[in-house]
Amino acid sequence: MSAVSVDAELETAATGTAARPVQPRLRLGISACLFGQKVRYDGGHKLDAFLVHTLGRYVEWVPVCPEVEMGLPVPRETMSLAGDPESPRLVTTRTGTDYTDRMQCWAGERLQQLAGLGLSGFVFKKGSPSCGLLRVRVRDDTGVPAGTGRGLFAAAFAHRFPHPPVEEEGRLLDVRLRESFIERIFAYERLRPLLEAEGKPADLVRFHSAHKMTLLAHSPRHYQELGRLVAQAGSLPWDELIAQYAAGFTEGMKRLATPGKHANVLQHLLGFLKDSLDAGDKAEMLELIADYRRGLVPLIVPVRLLKRHLARHPVPEWLHEQVYLNPDPAELMLRNHV
Repeated sequence: MSAVSVDAELETAATGTAARPVQPRLRLGISACLFGQKVRYDGGHKLDAFLVHTLGRYVEWVPVCPEVEMGLPVPRETMSLAGDPESPRLVTTRTGTDYTDRMQCWAGERLQQLAGLGLSGFVFKKGSPSCGLLRVRVRDDTGVPAGTGRGLFAAAFAHRFPHPPVEEEGRLLDVRLRESFIERIFAYERLRPLLEAEGKPADLVRFHSAHKMTLLAHSPRHYQELGRLVAQAGSLPWDELIAQYAAGFTEGMKRLATPGKHANVLQHLLGFLKDSLDAGDKAEMLELIADYRRGLVPLIVPVRLLKRHLARHPVPEWLHEQVYLNPDPAELMLRNHV
């Protein structure tokens, strides 16, 4: 931790002890075993305490177990993926029973149900032949596994719903990936109404304006491209406009926000105060940004001090509306790590 002085407000922000109102709950899908349901092949579960007990304060979970919901018992024979990694078969490991067609038929019906629930994301069980999102083992004709596949249900979900954020629970152990995923689900929850209803160009302009600095922290390229797209908001049909924007916004938010990109955003915002701050305040702010970039203080420290300066000095109104300055939800302390 840097030796720079911070006041009690900043220290409270860094420790996460400040009381905040609970945010509205959004709806996410989850592999049922991660939710604590005993649906695994051996009759057990893989309860994820962070997802259920911590993130669950802000989320209405929709548990899904493809294998049980399509009619298989608990316990049951283990299954794996086999054949072409691009189009694998779902087969049992001992008897070789092929459940591919049955899984695909069930998945089509289940995805239709999920389409009406307004999901803002999904957390899948890593390594599962039905739910694994990345690097699932696929056995070739000789029985040798290669980690190049994707579970059948996870693949069907990602194809049907390309915009809601998806992740595996194992990757969420990485604090930066966890921060990114949670930031993305709340961002998508704000975008979702524009996708589900006939909107107006002004609605998209308002949304984009509020997410400018967030986009810049994730992908400067998408920040620029989406800015140019929104500038055409009045000349494009709504369906075309929102489809292009959602695709770009989703792709941009997938790019991991790094300390370097965060520091650039903070310096960009500080530029709006160049004529308002005295030399001492400006030096302190620059020192905190540099300390954050070097990993000496968490991001919340320079952000909180910057917010205080923005509140005290005349700046464009859109700066106060930046989601970047008020991430959801504060109680998860996503910006409190170094």
